[in-house]
Amino acid sequence: MSDTSRMKLPGLEGKRVAVTAGASGIGLCIARELARQGARMAICDIDEAALERAAQELGAEVALRADVSDEAAVASFFEAIGNTLGGLDALVNNAGIAGPTGSVDEISPEDWRRCLDIGLTGQFLCTRKAVPMLRAAGGGAIVNISSSAGKFGYAFRTPYASAKWGVIGFTQSLAKELGPENIRANAILPGIIEGPRIEGVIAARAKQTGISHEEMTERYLSNVSLRRMTPPEDVADMAAFLIAETGRNLSGQSFPVDGNVETL
Repeated sequence: MSDTSRMKLPGLEGKRVAVTAGASGIGLCIARELARQGARMAICDIDEAALERAAQELGAEVALRADVSDEAAVASFFEAIGNTLGGLDALVNNAGIAGPTGSVDEISPEDWRRCLDIGLTGQFLCTRKAVPMLRAAGGGAIVNISSSAGKFGYAFRTPYASAKWGVIGFTQSLAKELGPENIRANAILPGIIEGPRIEGVIAARAKQTGISHEEMTERYLSNVSLRRMTPPEDVADMAAFLIAETGRNLSGQSFPVDGNVETL
């Protein structure tokens, strides 16, 4: 479907939106769709080359290198947003890492902390800077990226699952806290998303269990009712829907975009 034939959502034109880890993967797909809808974009990422390419493609007005687990880097990112965009209307907390694959006694405390620092604490650090700007704008939207792992136990991926469960609790708490100020908070739970990241996860799990990559892929897809991976563009469509006027009465919710993952 061409860009010109895709539906335009009400209320996104001119919206000032920040997307973390917005230079590749799901983050880039979300930023691309929001830019197509006419939003003014601010993105951050740790990959400077990818950031430069994405900024050029998107016409992003703010594109800074920032690790969301670094408080000073997050502060610099939101300062740039304030100076350049004059405020903020929506935040997409997308940044996260796959974390280690291994049994709980094999995972190092350093790897555990790194996974939670980026996938959960990073959302807190960005949100605490975004909220005063959303408040000043008279309200807005926060979209937190969780995962199917945020509703199922995930053997051998305990740091990742713990971070993603935490995101859902964080989201529901924000919705209650900020709702009276017209700030909505929702979570999206992507499932098995097409792309290099899931291929790396499958490869690590296959190696850990001693089976082939193909067999491990089949095992993953056997737990999805639709028996297929989900394109990242589907996640982007949901994020845009939640930020637009179409999502004006949606808050505190967790939306799976996963073909109905039954278990992990």
